Amino acid sequence: MKHEYSLAHLTVLSLTPPQVVDVAARTGYRYVGLRMTRVTPNEVLYDLGRDRTLMKETKARLAATGVAVHDGELFRMDPTLGPDDFVPELEATAELGARHIIAQLPDPDRERATARFARLCDLAKPLGVFVSLEFPHWTETGNLAEATKVVRAVNRTNAGILVDMLHFGRSDSSLEELAKLPREWFRFAHVCDAAKEVPPTMAGIIRTARDERQFPGEGGIDVRGILAVMPQDIPYALEIPRVALTKAVGPEEVARLAIRVARSHLDDANAGDRVARDAARAPAATTA
Repeated sequence: MKHEYSLAHLTVLSLTPPQVVDVAARTGYRYVGLRMTRVTPNEVLYDLGRDRTLMKETKARLAATGVAVHDGELFRMDPTLGPDDFVPELEATAELGARHIIAQLPDPDRERATARFARLCDLAKPLGVFVSLEFPHWTETGNLAEATKVVRAVNRTNAGILVDMLHFGRSDSSLEELAKLPREWFRFAHVCDAAKEVPPTMAGIIRTARDERQFPGEGGIDVRGILAVMPQDIPYALEIPRVALTKAVGPEEVARLAIRVARSHLDDANAGDRVARDAARAPAATTA
């Protein structure tokens, strides 16, 4: 089966939103996911919720290329940020024509986190936006079971779960558990791979997530197995930041390699391992 692919912004975070759209168009993606908030203090900010010039440029590139925005991110509600702080980003998501946002709940107060997620869903619903809860494996909502508790508790029709292959593969989550959940909860997936061994330090864990992910079939996560128990018609968002490879070949080539490997590994299983091996050799070949 052939899938539709989205270029997640973290894969090419050095590119502005208009540049992400152009790269996606040139490399064969149907969608893009755009990051509108800063996740770390040193991260670049593309403030689509407030920067009207950036918004205008992004919409112009979308119109010119035919690429669509699939989701806006990241609605990360820690103890200092609540859902109402993200109203400009919600409105920007809707203005861009996207129908999904990604939320996270790195908050030790579970009651507060659940209430905030419910409020975010309520703010998003009039805009026609679906809220997918992601469960980074190092946070308080760190596995599928914890995310499920939140989504069941809020009981909103526009609430669901985003399965990221890295977080699922490295958390205490099971395929059996995933297969039993409502299909309508899962509107897309974050696709990547990673080494089977989890780094022993938090710094190493974060570095893998932000800088050192691998193409599908290149690592030790059962990417095909996870996706096999999910809805088969959902888009696959390729979130595969690779800092070293990006320095060697540039962000556009990383985006091109990512979709080439993903298509081969997930749309054509027989060719996947060969293409993944070829891509893994790209940095050495380029820098020789």
